[in-house]
Amino acid sequence: MHHHRPLLTLATAMFAIGTDSFVIAGILPDAAHSLDVPLGTASWLLTAYALTYALLGPVMAALTTQWPRRTLFLTGFTLFTTGNLLTAYVPLFPLALAARALAGLGGAMITPAAVAAATALAPPERRGRAIATVMTGLSAATALGSPLGTALAGLTHNWRTTMLFVTALGLLAAAGTALYLPTLPTPPTIPLRTRLTPLTDHRIGLTLLTTLLAYTGLYTVYSFIGPALDRATHDNGTTLAALLFAWGLAATAGTLASGPLTDRYGSRRIINTALTLAAVNFALLPWTSAHLPTTLAALTLWGLCGWGLLAPQTHRLITTLPTAAPLLTGLASAAVYVGVAIAPVAGQAGLTRLGPHWLGPVGATLITLALVTAEAAHTAIHRKETETQ
Repeated sequence: MHHHRPLLTLATAMFAIGTDSFVIAGILPDAAHSLDVPLGTASWLLTAYALTYALLGPVMAALTTQWPRRTLFLTGFTLFTTGNLLTAYVPLFPLALAARALAGLGGAMITPAAVAAATALAPPERRGRAIATVMTGLSAATALGSPLGTALAGLTHNWRTTMLFVTALGLLAAAGTALYLPTLPTPPTIPLRTRLTPLTDHRIGLTLLTTLLAYTGLYTVYSFIGPALDRATHDNGTTLAALLFAWGLAATAGTLASGPLTDRYGSRRIINTALTLAAVNFALLPWTSAHLPTTLAALTLWGLCGWGLLAPQTHRLITTLPTAAPLLTGLASAAVYVGVAIAPVAGQAGLTRLGPHWLGPVGATLITLALVTAEAAHTAIHRKETETQ
């Protein structure tokens, strides 16, 4: 039981970082109004964070490999909280963009290190569970952090309060890290070229492509969740918030359950089941999203499958190349965030051509492609194992 407290601390860190990623969508109109930019331009606040976070995660994992883990976490949290604090107070949009990028850089330092630390804290047979515990912080952020932050902005009539709330979460996680994280061995030094070789390994490439396609598909609908579900919610914000809360709870349950399931059944079965159910669910959205009970069922299945994919995908990466675990976890979260950043573009194309109620099948097409690449990855991994035996 000795590693439970550090794992919970790491999950808290992921909760803060995840909340920061998802909370902006809910307060975007207010931020746009206050910073005096159009809504479309304001959405760059989302992209500035997501892209910095995605692209610098692998780079920071490589650059900070020799840092003591605690120093690395506390530096990351300093950048993260400073970025959010600045976002809460800067009056000009370009400064707010820079502040969001700074927060993203902090997140990029913490995430790969947090998942690698969870892997180091757990014995091999419980590794899937440990990764899932830390990743639950991310999905709990969608369930609780995001609606809470959005509600705070509504109650105080000020989106900047939400940024202060995220700053406080970051400080809390930093304090927990300083108090409870044991001294972990510094990972061995790996030259940058060696760190980037995983990208040339097609087993890794295909697994990352699966994540990218799946999350682009899943977030195609999420980016325009209000108009997509307007028939069920009758444009009532409270009904939408309640639906998103249910979605977030299902996401948390999916993440938690996926760890032990991956340890028991292996990653392939969990990945293929999650992707198949998600694709069917999205294909049916034009009909299911017309009524409240069926919308609730669709969102629950979406949360379970969408977030139940993270742990087995990370597990597949780490078991394929165990020596590159910190780099791979950085690449894994990068793939998710690049998907989240591309999704609005795919969604916008579907929106203009087909209308908001037909975004589900657009997402389903991408998720089906993800299923194809997942099987291709499995075949490549299996072939390599046969060769080396």
